[in-house]
Amino acid sequence: MSTSSLQRALSAAPAHALAKEAVPGKEYFIFVLGDLTLGVLSGHAREVTRPGLLTPLPRLPAFVLGVVGHRGEVLPVIDLLRFLGQGEMTVTSRKRLFIGSVHAFSAAFLADRVLGLRYLNDSAVLAPPLGGAVPAEHLLGVVRDGPRTLNLIDLPKLMQVARARIVTR
Repeated sequence: MSTSSLQRALSAAPAHALAKEAVPGKEYFIFVLGDLTLGVLSGHAREVTRPGLLTPLPRLPAFVLGVVGHRGEVLPVIDLLRFLGQGEMTVTSRKRLFIGSVHAFSAAFLADRVLGLRYLNDSAVLAPPLGGAVPAEHLLGVVRDGPRTLNLIDLPKLMQVARARIVTR
């Protein structure tokens, strides 16, 4: 009795298919501010929207541009460039706001462009450099992405520091 090509292929195949090992990593929400490319864990980025009517408030730190109403919430609008000491942004219709949430605290962050979600292997994330464009205290790490550096922001810590600065004023 002759064997078919399918039977020959099955007999030549390994008994157990080797499962591909999962590479540990995380998904990040990536956006651009001026010359900085930043990322936060995707679980902390709730949504992206266009800037609405911004209401400035007195006696707030310079990095808080004001508040904006969004889906029944009043959210502070934070200029991360000012917060990080890298310049300042202005609100225009071309900018985007991403709503960041950590536990019960939410805030809107101004962004020049949103690049989207990206999965990064843990092995690609390097320790935060000292003296970099973004203070190391606010970073989870950095990823070299060709000629640019992707700075991964520790959003819970950053929001905790920002909230403390707002409340103590």
